[in-house]
Amino acid sequence: MKIGFDHNKYLEEQSKFILERVNNFDKLYLEFGGKLLFDLHAKRVLPGFDENAKIKLLQRLKEKVEVIICVFAGDIERNKIRGDFGITYDMDVFRLIDDLRERELEVNSVVITRYDDQPATSLFINKLERRGIKVYKHRATKGYPTDVDTIVSDEGYGKNPYIETSKPIVVVTAPGPGSGKLATCLSQLYHENKRGNVAGYSKFETFPVWNVPLKHPLNIAYEAATVDLRDVNLIDSFHLEAYGETSVNYNRDIEAFPVLRRIIEKITNKESIYKSPTDMGVNRVGFGIIDDDVVKEASNQEIIRRFFKTGCEYKKGYVDKETFQRARLIMEELGLKEDHRRVVTVAREHLEKQNHSTTTPSKELHSSVAIELENHSILTGKKSNVLDASAAVLINALKDIAGINDEIHLISPSIIEDILKLKKNTLQSKNIGLDCEEMLISLTISAATNPMAQVALDKLPMLKGAQLHSTTILGKGDEQTLRKLGVDVTCDPVFPTENLYYNE
Repeated sequence: MKIGFDHNKYLEEQSKFILERVNNFDKLYLEFGGKLLFDLHAKRVLPGFDENAKIKLLQRLKEKVEVIICVFAGDIERNKIRGDFGITYDMDVFRLIDDLRERELEVNSVVITRYDDQPATSLFINKLERRGIKVYKHRATKGYPTDVDTIVSDEGYGKNPYIETSKPIVVVTAPGPGSGKLATCLSQLYHENKRGNVAGYSKFETFPVWNVPLKHPLNIAYEAATVDLRDVNLIDSFHLEAYGETSVNYNRDIEAFPVLRRIIEKITNKESIYKSPTDMGVNRVGFGIIDDDVVKEASNQEIIRRFFKTGCEYKKGYVDKETFQRARLIMEELGLKEDHRRVVTVAREHLEKQNHSTTTPSKELHSSVAIELENHSILTGKKSNVLDASAAVLINALKDIAGINDEIHLISPSIIEDILKLKKNTLQSKNIGLDCEEMLISLTISAATNPMAQVALDKLPMLKGAQLHSTTILGKGDEQTLRKLGVDVTCDPVFPTENLYYNE
C-alpha cells in the first residue's frame, strides 16, 4: 500500500501543540470528536495513519490525562449502533472503558446526557455503577441553545453535578456524534469558574481538515461519512475575517460559534481568546500528509465505499431516501462511479456468469464476492452447500497468498460434514453452509493434521487492507469477521433471499 501520511511526524506535532494549549490554563477540557480508538475512517483516507493514533497520543501524555465518556440517553433507548463495529452505544462504552484501562489511561466517569429517567438508560446506569464506574446524570439544559443568561446560571449548567477531576487535561469523548460532549465541557467550565479555577476548552476534531482545500477529496470524504447528519464543509468565515486566512470547518461548528463564544465569555467574565471555530481546534493531522495524490485516491475510494454503505442502510430502513440520494450526489460531485472500485465490477461479472449457467430456488439469489489483495490480484467466491460466498472467497484468497494449488482441500471433509450435520439436524439452521468464522475455526482444527492448512492460516494477517465487494448484503457475522481481519467491505443493496426473517 502506498503511504500518504507520516504517523510519527503527526504524533510529534500533535502532542507539542496540545501541551502548548494546556499552558494557557490550570485545566483544559479537550473535546475529542470522531473515534478515540479504532479510527478506521482516518486510516482509510490517510494511508499510513495509525487507527489508534489518538490513544497513542494520550499515552504519551498519560500522567496529565484523565477521560470522561459521554453518552446520550436517547441513543441508549433506541439501541443506536456504532457502524464500524456493529455494536450498540452502551456496549461501546463498556468496550471503550476496557480499552482505555488496558492502555493505563484513567477513566474518570461516564456522563449520561439529556437524561430523563428513561428505562433502558436507568438499567445501563445500574450496570455501570455495580461495576464500580462513577456515573453522572445531566438533564437537558434550561434555555439551551440561545438563552445564554439562563444557560450560564444555577438554573442552567448549575443544575448539573460537578465532575471531580484531578489532571490538567480532561479528555471528553463519546461513542459517536450528538452525545453531549460540548455541553459537558461547558458545564465543567461553569463549575470550575465558580470555584476560582482557570479552565479552558478546546476541540480535537480530525475532520474536516482545516488546512487542506474545501473541495479536497479528504474533506468531501468526511461529508460522505456524516451524510446522515447533513454535515456540510464550509470556509470558516470567522477565521477569514480575523486573520485573513482560509480554513475549513463544518456547518454545525460555524453556526454554533457565536453562541458558544458568548457562553464562554459569560462563564469566564472576559473576552474569549478564540476568534473562530478553527482557533478552538488543536488538530494537526494536515501536517502529517506527505503525499497528497495518495491521500486523494484513498479518499475517493472511501467516498465510493460510503455510498455503498448508505445504500445498504437505506435498503434496511435505517436512513431515508434523501440521505441515500445525498450520498450519490457527493460521489458524483467528484465524477466517481461505482465501478471505480475494481472489486465491484469483478463481483458483478462473476454473478452474471452464475446467473447464465445455473438456477436457484425462487426465494434464493445467487451471490458473488470478489476480493482484491495487496498485490492487486482479484479473486472470487460463490455460495455453495458447503461455504457461503464470503467464506469461499477467503479460502481462495489464502490459497493465492500462500501459493497453494486451488485443487487442494485445506479443510478436512469429515470436519465439514460433522459441522453441517450439527447445523442442519441439531441447531435447525436454515443457512447450512459455513460462514467466515466457522470456516476459519474449521481451518484451524484441520491445521492440527494438515500442514498446508497451517500455511494458509499463517497468511491471515496479509488480508489486512484487502478490498471486498459482495453482490448481496452480508450478514452481521460475516461482516464482523471480515472487519476483524482488516478487510474493507462493500455490498450491493440487495438481500440474499426473499425471506423476511434475515439476520441483518
